[in-house]
This record gives sequence, C-alpha cells and structure tokens, in this order.
Amino acid sequence: MSPSKKKLLKHLTTEVYCRIGVSPLHGVGVFALRAIPRGLNPLPSWLDNAGVQFTHQELKLLPRGVKTQIKTFCYYDDDGFVIPSIGMNSFDMSIYLNHSKTPNVKMKKSGKFETLRAIRSGEELTMDYDHSFGDTHVF
Repeated sequence: MSPSKKKLLKHLTTEVYCRIGVSPLHGVGVFALRAIPRGLNPLPSWLDNAGVQFTHQELKLLPRGVKTQIKTFCYYDDDGFVIPSIGMNSFDMSIYLNHSKTPNVKMKKSGKFETLRAIRSGEELTMDYDHSFGDTHVF
C-alpha cells in the first residue's frame, strides 16, 4: 500500500468522527458518526483554515451574493469579518456547529476544538458562541 493511501486510511480510522446533517436546533448541524471521548478534538483537519481579517470597507465592493455567503458562514462584528484562509469554496465542518448554552464542544485559544464530555453516536455537537466569540445569542 502506498504511503499516501496508508496516511488516508489512518485518518479515516482515527480522525473522522462527524458528519453534517439536518439540525433540530437550526438548519444544518454537526453530528457524531460514532462515540467521541471527552477531551478530544472531534474536527481535526489537514487544512490550514486560519481566519484572515477584513474590514467592512475592504469587502464593500464584493457582489451581494458573496457578501450574504460571508455573513452566513463567517464570524463578523462591528470591526469586520474573519474569512477562512482556504477560501469560500472549501469545506470546514466547524462552521456548522450550532449554538447552545449547554455545549458539548468548546473552541480553545489555539482555534482547535475539544469535547467537554463524552458524545454519543448520533448526537449533535454544539458550542457556546457567547463563550467562544463574546457574542450574545437569545436562542
């Protein structure tokens, strides 16, 4: 077996924990494919998906549909936007983590995620946006 095939097989065996699905909380969510232990990063990625900060002014001339996409899937506040360095045509499952005041996942300062408790197969993964981003959500 080739080294790249072995690497991918190891990834599939030891690092794939989640899928995307229809959420009873809000639209689309992230769900456990299998049990996930406490203290584990359930969304490891091979991509460098660090955010790039833009001011509102820098994105002013973007097409309306692109701006809507950014507002839907990227963090933003009064100062501007944080857009994944991998662009908007690549997939980062973490953008589908829904908000909950009783989360089972947190985002660490490093930007990586960690389970706060063991998660059952089929359970939706959620995070507290207020804690992670300093936002205030009413739902």
